[in-house]
Amino acid sequence: MRRAILCLPLLLAGCAQGPTLQERLSVWIGRSELDLVTALGVPNRTYELEGRRFLQYEQRRTVPVAAPAYDPWYGPWGPRAGYWPPPPSYAVVECDVTFIIRQDRVENFTFRGQGCS
Repeated sequence: MRRAILCLPLLLAGCAQGPTLQERLSVWIGRSELDLVTALGVPNRTYELEGRRFLQYEQRRTVPVAAPAYDPWYGPWGPRAGYWPPPPSYAVVECDVTFIIRQDRVENFTFRGQGCS
């Protein structure tokens, strides 16, 4: 029993998650545009409107996709003609982050996409 109690903090630490994207990006609020571009590189797009600059960064990555529950490559008597196992499937996930700059300082940010985590 005592050993289980001593191991509990280690088990809980294994479940701990890192900071969210919101938390990681919030450190940029109040920083200069120069600091942002120096750290993240040149943005993919910029736009200016009503005294604000919008700097958009895009991230695209390819991830493996799990095979479907029903496998059309496998018949009731074994593998069908063709490739076995079936070729792996991949999907492209994206995340677009836009920083809003006002008076040379990061005022806010937004992000969208299924790859934002």
